[in-house]
Amino acid sequence: MNLFTDIRALVIENLTTMQDQGSLPDGLDFKNVAVEPPRDPLHGDMATNAAMVLAKPAKMKPRDIADKLAAMLADDPRVEVAEVAGPGFLNLRLATNIWHGVIGAALKDGADFGRSDMGAGKKVNVEFVSANPTGPLHIGHARGAVFGDALASLLDFAGHTVTREYYVNDGGAQVDVLARSAYERYREANGLQPEIAKGLYPGDYLLPIGQALKEKYGDSLIDQPESVWLDDLREFSTEAMMGMIREDLAALGVEMDVFYSEKSLYGTGLIEKALEELDAKGLIYQGTLPPPKGKPDAGWEPRLQTLFKSTEHGDDVDRPVKKSSGGWTYFAPDIAYHYDKVQRGFDLLIDVFGADHGGYVKRMKAAVSALSDGKVPLDVKLCQLVRLFKDGTPFKMSKRAGNFVTLREVVDLVGPDVARFVMLTRKNDAPLDFDLAKVLEQSKDNPVFYVQYASARIHSVLRKAVAAGIDVDMASLAKADLSLINHESELSVTKKLAEWPRLVEIAARTNEPHRVAFYLYELASEFHSLWNRGNDLPELRLLQEDNIDVTQAKIAHIVAVSIVISAGLAIVGVTPAEEMR
Repeated sequence: MNLFTDIRALVIENLTTMQDQGSLPDGLDFKNVAVEPPRDPLHGDMATNAAMVLAKPAKMKPRDIADKLAAMLADDPRVEVAEVAGPGFLNLRLATNIWHGVIGAALKDGADFGRSDMGAGKKVNVEFVSANPTGPLHIGHARGAVFGDALASLLDFAGHTVTREYYVNDGGAQVDVLARSAYERYREANGLQPEIAKGLYPGDYLLPIGQALKEKYGDSLIDQPESVWLDDLREFSTEAMMGMIREDLAALGVEMDVFYSEKSLYGTGLIEKALEELDAKGLIYQGTLPPPKGKPDAGWEPRLQTLFKSTEHGDDVDRPVKKSSGGWTYFAPDIAYHYDKVQRGFDLLIDVFGADHGGYVKRMKAAVSALSDGKVPLDVKLCQLVRLFKDGTPFKMSKRAGNFVTLREVVDLVGPDVARFVMLTRKNDAPLDFDLAKVLEQSKDNPVFYVQYASARIHSVLRKAVAAGIDVDMASLAKADLSLINHESELSVTKKLAEWPRLVEIAARTNEPHRVAFYLYELASEFHSLWNRGNDLPELRLLQEDNIDVTQAKIAHIVAVSIVISAGLAIVGVTPAEEMR
């Protein structure tokens, strides 16, 4: 049930009737007609922009359209009041029984309340995290992991078929550096002094790998040339790091469907095939690029390279895919990887990148556009930095320096539920301050606590009701007389419940899972307000032991709230609290 969709359909129906009656000209496009909550709740329950968006194409005054539409809508039993405001906005107040229907729908649909078929089963690939397998995940990776996982859950809830994917960067020079770093830890495990040269990874996380290498090879690799051990240690170390990364993701509650190896693109013809596809479209050529913008480089020389005409698909400059020396650029395997995604039949691709990949967005969009003939959109979401505070001081991270804060450390300190929710309390493209002390505070200022507290309070009421002998099973609650839910504070909670199906579709359409976290906080706020008013007004108390009918109606109401909180938290990846500790 999406009440906003239903009322919009009513508005469109009346606009069509106005056309039939000659009050509106034929041929108008109603796609931009919206029904949404008013900015000020005092103005009504819903508002429509119909008169404003149709006035120009209809060559009419907005007020003339709004007055006629208001009179027609007011005749519908669902609409209690239809008022024209300003130049032609139309505010609606709905009949109380309509809100009772929202509670009934939530009880009937349960966890599926708000679930949408908007996605129509379209296949979506969400690639996220994709950190280099050179060390454990840090707090910055955690944000992309939470965002990508929550987005995948949101899209699934909105009717898409979703694949969660991790691109393993195991084909570049960084894995050679990892192997050399692991070799030094292997030497250390054999009692020798490690030589951690500049550019190697110095982190202690490589100590267990060094020990494992000793157990496998003994001292047979000591003093052997790199040509003897590099390939084996590259594979061994990469697998060990990916095992650690999988454990880190599991600790955060993230499970991938696919781990796709960059190395699998080399020597298999996949890169060549992707570029041949672009070449066949006339998008590959031999040429030189202009000097890079910014500070002049006295040593820069134009070099003949193999270039992709990415400018024909929205990029700022054409991009090299093969170096003048004949080797692939970093961009070439990325093109092949996305070509493979297109070939796997996805209808939409979503890449979640760190903020430092902003310059990569246009070239990747251009590549996917060219490879799919514009049929498969690519949405790139950039996750800005997480500023972690420890003891009131910003804590810097550096994988090479070895002093970074790992994802696992943060999860162990605050728990996965807190870590995940806090990561969604800011939009992905805004910096996030993560204060290890504040996220554990039990106050209204801590959104995860505030939402969990609402869930815990509802479960507390249910336990007390059962102890009092009140039947609270779903079959009984479904029969409750919801007309007894009529106080303005109760209706305010219900109106917020009614926004849930609409919110799901908006958040899924914009690929913005943070909207779910924001909504949950707002719903919890409405519920806590109702709870607190019950301290002053006895008629608002949830347990009315002298009136079982009223009690069951009130419990049915808050169970509907619990259903939505649980559904929203499931998208965010947080377990609802049944009691607070």
